[in-house]
Amino acid sequence: MPPVRPSRPPAPVPPEPVPPEPVPPEPVTADAPGEIPRPLLTQSWLDLTFLHWAADPADVAGLLPRGTVPDTLDGVTYVGLVAFRMHRVGWLHLPGVPYLGTFPETNVRLYSVDAHGRRGVVFRSLDASRLIPVAVGRLGFRMPYLWSRMAVERAAGPDGDTVTYTSSRRLPGPRGAHSRITVRVGERIARPTELEHFLTARWGMHGAFFGRPTYLRNVHPRWTLHRAELLECEEDLVAAAGLPAPAGEPVSVLYSPGVPARFGRPIRPAGIPTP
Repeated sequence: MPPVRPSRPPAPVPPEPVPPEPVPPEPVTADAPGEIPRPLLTQSWLDLTFLHWAADPADVAGLLPRGTVPDTLDGVTYVGLVAFRMHRVGWLHLPGVPYLGTFPETNVRLYSVDAHGRRGVVFRSLDASRLIPVAVGRLGFRMPYLWSRMAVERAAGPDGDTVTYTSSRRLPGPRGAHSRITVRVGERIARPTELEHFLTARWGMHGAFFGRPTYLRNVHPRWTLHRAELLECEEDLVAAAGLPAPAGEPVSVLYSPGVPARFGRPIRPAGIPTP
């Protein structure tokens, strides 16, 4: 009978890695924290109107990228519908493109914060009127750009200028999703409220780059904000983006003549820029 060999003790099981403690959210600042001396992308945003509705964080948490949670102010988060004119998008050190880089855009966005404390926005949809930028945004950056018929019209009146934004979706759908927004521009805001800073002073975007969560920084001058009166808002872009349709009037209506913006390279979750 062969000798009985003693059984080996089971290999020790390595302990489960302990995830790092989340960093508290960075403060909301009216001015960009730092500079981007060598931008990946440059562009200007002109004639912007910001419409915002309050939302329960639990209702939007499942729509945010992995590694982020809803950013809140006093326990409330927000759904934004932002219409504007994109102007002269440029890459690296090249000048902005006058035709392909200039077009109307309307986006639906949420507000996010990650474990590094970086606040940002998450785009649920971006309707734009130029097909080539839409294709580049979808294929190159995996952003939810959609091709739409769009226009931005400004008119002077005795009670102030009005701006009207219209859009009707072409591809990929849902075809016919639309918006028509008209605002009357009011007085300039000398001291924006805490909420107005929270909704507009956003210095990054959370998303995915080649399947990995990333953060894309941006910088621009401090916003010039105006009060605005909402004269017309007929839209179903918010519902088409997978969110509950807004109930009632927006809690915030703002207008800005615009700012030039610069974007850095995408940053991985660990804070390392992509090559």
